[in-house]
Amino acid sequence: MERQVPGEFEIITSEFKRILGQSPRLEMIADGQGFSEGTAWSPDGFLVWSDIPMDRMLRWDPKGGVGLFRYRGGNANGNTFDLEGRLLTCETSGRRVSITGRDGSVCTLVDRYQGRKLTSPNDVVVKSDGTVWFTDPDYGAVHPELGHGERFEQTRNRVYRYDPALGELSAVSEDFDKPNGIAFSPDENHLFVGDTGRTHGEFRNHHLIRFEVARDGRSVSKPRVFCVVNPGVPDGFRCDTEGNVYVGAGDGVQVYNKDGELIGKIRTPGAVGNCSFGMGEYDTLFIAASKQVFKLKLNAQGAYRPGAKRASVISRKHI
Repeated sequence: MERQVPGEFEIITSEFKRILGQSPRLEMIADGQGFSEGTAWSPDGFLVWSDIPMDRMLRWDPKGGVGLFRYRGGNANGNTFDLEGRLLTCETSGRRVSITGRDGSVCTLVDRYQGRKLTSPNDVVVKSDGTVWFTDPDYGAVHPELGHGERFEQTRNRVYRYDPALGELSAVSEDFDKPNGIAFSPDENHLFVGDTGRTHGEFRNHHLIRFEVARDGRSVSKPRVFCVVNPGVPDGFRCDTEGNVYVGAGDGVQVYNKDGELIGKIRTPGAVGNCSFGMGEYDTLFIAASKQVFKLKLNAQGAYRPGAKRASVISRKHI
């Protein structure tokens, strides 16, 4: 299955040329998905991603290739692994963030805010203190073919912080049209959140917002536009250790430096729903691009490495 494809790399700065290296090779590792999303590298040595319309999750490893991870995953969207190497998944129709243990057991991490159901969790990250931060736009409600089509119980599309040690969910921002991708800067002093309102109107938001994270790590402030993405919208994204942000967009992965300046593009045949770093030194970028998934070895390393330390004990509700 794995093969090299003709990748087009738009080099804007010398820094992006250094990141790509002398002979960059964009390699397709999977094809035939309805729409791929939520790539996440397990510390156990395999990649997981979501195929939203087919309601399945797939996996890939260098030796075994592509295989089924599970069916009926609540129309899974964004994924990440926590500090203990467990999989966290945003379920569009499941209206929850679930957690999959290393033994394969699946539990609900969080599914309600102030006693009411979440709308359709979209993307998720884990901070070094073990807290779980995720976005909850309304896509699952307004697109029943990909979600649930049920009534709204939340009045706003929010960004949430879940403290597993206390079992507490708090809203850190509700000033978004459709909050989507989410990631921390390498030093965790800033939180990035994408707004993809443009999916429902050309003149609506299609930018990343950068927040300052409070010293106690419990809240954010001072939002500002980090970058405006064209074409399409800024879907999922991740940071490298130098603070560069790799953003899924309509024409591939757009790469911005820590000042929000576009330094280059990794063009793909389809729009990119998400991307993440993985493999040995976390120097391989995995790209979920519509019906396909690609990998690209870089001279850069992902800022977040799951399984590196023990997280707080997570309180869970078994399904």
